[in-house]
Amino acid sequence: MRSFLFVPADSERKLAKGPASAPDGLILDLEDSVATDRKKIARDMALAYLKSASRTSGPKLYVRVNALDTGLTLGDLAIVMQGKPDGIVFPKCVGQANLDLLATYLDAFEAREGIEAGSTRILTIATESAAAILALTAAPAKHARLIGHSWGGEDLMADLGALAKGPSPGVYDDTFLMARTVNLMASVAAGVTAYDTVYPDIKNVEGLRAEAQVARRMGYGGKIAIHPDQVAIIHEVFTPSASEIDWAKRVVATFESNPNAGVLTMDGKMLDKPHLVLACRLLARAG
Repeated sequence: MRSFLFVPADSERKLAKGPASAPDGLILDLEDSVATDRKKIARDMALAYLKSASRTSGPKLYVRVNALDTGLTLGDLAIVMQGKPDGIVFPKCVGQANLDLLATYLDAFEAREGIEAGSTRILTIATESAAAILALTAAPAKHARLIGHSWGGEDLMADLGALAKGPSPGVYDDTFLMARTVNLMASVAAGVTAYDTVYPDIKNVEGLRAEAQVARRMGYGGKIAIHPDQVAIIHEVFTPSASEIDWAKRVVATFESNPNAGVLTMDGKMLDKPHLVLACRLLARAG
């Protein structure tokens, strides 16, 4: 899963267009992109979409519910779980306790709807407050349902009282770089994929590509999009290249041919076990 695309759940036009850009995951949004007086409408529209969409092809279907502190989370789940979404995007998650609480809710709704226990996955937005970052730093949140952590800057900016995330799009001040780094570390510690935050300057194609390339270099496995035109670039960056796949296959083959060796050479360069781990990760991402 390299990409997720946010779509407001109360926009029939955007829901219809969502799969066209072929994101790996489509997020039906009930939170930030939906006005307060349209929350219930968005729930019903998300349910209708889940029930009508093909589940044998197209993107995985996730729903971003409203945060726990809004009092809307259970109501959101009560409606959308009738549509058997592939997963829930969990905003403003503050550490393990919040993650466990959402998982408990999902246990109950899966039982009610006859959904296979544990099959509804969770993607958190895990850094939207100072408390959330400190919670991840203290103990990376883990769960069998968890597929990844993503980090968010807009709500964190508000929580910190920051005037901006940095001097320009994609250039972050230290506090936001910390959030990005902590999210990556927590994801790796939990054994899940780290997803980079949205890039808000929709028309700045090269800016998106540059930010995605930095994220991939850091170790991120994917990125979230807010516009269909961003999906192809995200796929371009986060899909291992032919040369990377060739290198990874040769590394694996070299170690398989020398099972008792700790250190080997290939192309005149030293190889040790961390190179094998990286090669296996690249092949896994290549599918």
